[in-house]
Amino acid sequence: MARAPRTFIPGVPSHICVRGNNRQDIFLRDGDRLCFLDWLRIAAQAHGTAVHAYVLMTNHVHLLATGSDPVSVSRTLQDVGRRYVRYFNDRHGRCGTLFQGRFKEHLVQADRYYFACHRYVELNPVRAGMVSDPAEHAWSSYRHYSTGQPDSLVTPHDLMRGQRHAALFEGEVSNELDQRVRQCMSNGWVLGDPDFCATVEAALGFRASPVGRGKGSRKDAREANAGQQRLPEM
Repeated sequence: MARAPRTFIPGVPSHICVRGNNRQDIFLRDGDRLCFLDWLRIAAQAHGTAVHAYVLMTNHVHLLATGSDPVSVSRTLQDVGRRYVRYFNDRHGRCGTLFQGRFKEHLVQADRYYFACHRYVELNPVRAGMVSDPAEHAWSSYRHYSTGQPDSLVTPHDLMRGQRHAALFEGEVSNELDQRVRQCMSNGWVLGDPDFCATVEAALGFRASPVGRGKGSRKDAREANAGQQRLPEM
């Protein structure tokens, strides 16, 4: 089966998930996490990737990041993967694959869905039952935003300027929206409204959203945006 094409577009945020092979743990001690984050910071700076939010779980990692060019994010993760797998295998006396094939990712319409995706990333430990409050989890971007704890990995998205971080977590979290985020991640769909999805598809040249979502069909949305290669301002 042919691999699905990547959907990275410069200036458009992506939600990324890297999992352990067969859901095995990829972090066994705090030293592992520190190494991963340090190499991620170095690689992100080297390849022009801005990491807006992140969380390290036991057997997977979530990132919300924006690349400065179409290959920024891929090259960032490739660099981290090579270094971390070599380190992890040497440190823990193992060999072979650590990560589950290709990482998963999907684009996020910044002005409509960025905050929902940011919240989704930082609430992962709560949904997993690891903690009752995201502030209790040391290995995420949450404390950087909520308490001002320095974190050189994090580059806040422009939308966070003037946005009270705590407001992202006030009120009841929409299960329907969380489910949509999971579906987009699983299928590589764009998380956005029909017009945005159609514009992205026109720019990329392939379908990146479920048929029939929102007003009208995906065919109608694509035809309405045919020839529009320039993406909306982020």
